[in-house]
Amino acid sequence: MISANNITLRLGKKALFEDVNLKFSPGNCYGVIGANGAGKSTFLKILSGELEPTKGDVTMDPGERMSVLRQDHFQYDDYMVLDAVIMGNQRLYDIRNEKEAIYAKEDFTEEDGIRASELEAEFAGMNGWEAESDAATLLNGLGIPQEDHEKKLGALPAAEKVKVLLAQALFGNPDILLLDEPTNHLDLDAIAWLEEFLINFDNTVIVVSHDRYFLNKVCTHIADIDYAKIQLYAGNYDFWYESSQLMIKQMKEANKKKEEKIRELQEFIQRFSANASKSRQATSRKRALEKIELDEMRPSSRKYPYIDFRPNREIGNEVLTVENISKTVDGVKVLDHISFTVGHDDKIAFVGPNTVATTTLFQILAGEIEPDEGNYKWGVTTSQSYFPKDNTREFDCSDTIVEWLTQYSEEKDPTYVRGFLGRMLFSGEDGVKKVRVLSGGEKVRCMLSKMMISGSNILILDEPTNHLDMEAITALNNGLIKFPGVILFTSQDHQFIQTTANRIMEITPGGLIDKMCTYDEYLESDEMARKRQVMNFQAEEDEN
Repeated sequence: MISANNITLRLGKKALFEDVNLKFSPGNCYGVIGANGAGKSTFLKILSGELEPTKGDVTMDPGERMSVLRQDHFQYDDYMVLDAVIMGNQRLYDIRNEKEAIYAKEDFTEEDGIRASELEAEFAGMNGWEAESDAATLLNGLGIPQEDHEKKLGALPAAEKVKVLLAQALFGNPDILLLDEPTNHLDLDAIAWLEEFLINFDNTVIVVSHDRYFLNKVCTHIADIDYAKIQLYAGNYDFWYESSQLMIKQMKEANKKKEEKIRELQEFIQRFSANASKSRQATSRKRALEKIELDEMRPSSRKYPYIDFRPNREIGNEVLTVENISKTVDGVKVLDHISFTVGHDDKIAFVGPNTVATTTLFQILAGEIEPDEGNYKWGVTTSQSYFPKDNTREFDCSDTIVEWLTQYSEEKDPTYVRGFLGRMLFSGEDGVKKVRVLSGGEKVRCMLSKMMISGSNILILDEPTNHLDMEAITALNNGLIKFPGVILFTSQDHQFIQTTANRIMEITPGGLIDKMCTYDEYLESDEMARKRQVMNFQAEEDEN
């Protein structure tokens, strides 16, 4: 068990949270939620001991081991992948190394033998002999192939490093597991594997995530950071949302009844305070009035942007035709004769682990790069707006936010543009900020503003939920559901895909899979296909 006792953290005059008292018990998974800047990651740093609170302390049961998902992707670059995972249990890793160093000695002494015996006993007690196979199981589950296990971590691409560091955190059955945004940069297969791992994990998990589906799948409790407090709710994310909304509704209704009672008492006192026969009753009502206290309705830190894509023209029947497109990137053929046709009602989610292929396809369709072979044709009634996965180039300038967005608007009036930005949670002062210094989430909101102001009837979005908080993801999700045009998109957010897409595509080594269905239906059919493949393989083995 881990407990937060009277935790207060102040940054200057601002209190992120005050007098927090929480206990996190084994067998439960706690999802920490809150708006950007509410203090989610900061709270995990306090729990891990990385950050000292202004007041209060954190206590753990004696002998328990905590594991934390590391965010420094370069810290273990010089270590072999398998070793980096085993370092998740530093004591076990150190014992193994000390043992090996002793056995490598040429002048092996009696003292060395005694020490080696002690280490062997401790090593066995920590399941050390299964360490490499356990680490390999975690890596395989997250999609790191066996041939990469012996490589240096620095040789792996960034997305694979994230998986290795996650495997490191999960390794060795820690008593307390702290995970800050563990699904970031994971493909959907890896997220599904992680969900199953955490569902079956018997110890304490505390996780920060913006993925609603993930929180619903794995969480037994929700720790909500808002109003400078952390309120604990039993249940998953959907249960928290319903409970919190019901609580706000009840407080508003209670305050409304109290306000009506206050007006009633004030009217009586005003009418009869000068009436001798009613003075005693008026005095009694004054006392009753003084006892009525309205529930404090503090402003929430949660703010929802207004996201509404409105096409300037209706889309025709001819939307997009893609014929035999191929493209090689860094010596690897990522697109191999891809062909498909898009209809005017399609909202297509591109799924699967091959994110490079999807990004490359989107870059071709957006006109940023040329295919090696094949061609594509947009319909004459179409207009496209593109959200790239990497938006660095978009903001490599000295423009203010207002100047940056004005260049994409037909209406050049700064007042119009500022009003637009206001709906996207950029206040008046934000308008003069340089786009170069914006945070990741602010840049995403700028890109979405650009897409909305363009009035396009085709939206191409490559991982648009990255860097957004839960409220912005919800607003974007709802905006895309209402959008009357065509959408081509990719995301690692299960709920986002399920509620938006009516058609699923996956670029595989064997070609393009294209199905008119929801994402859950696609996963179900994909799982059934895998089961049939396994059954056929087993049948062939039995025959042989």
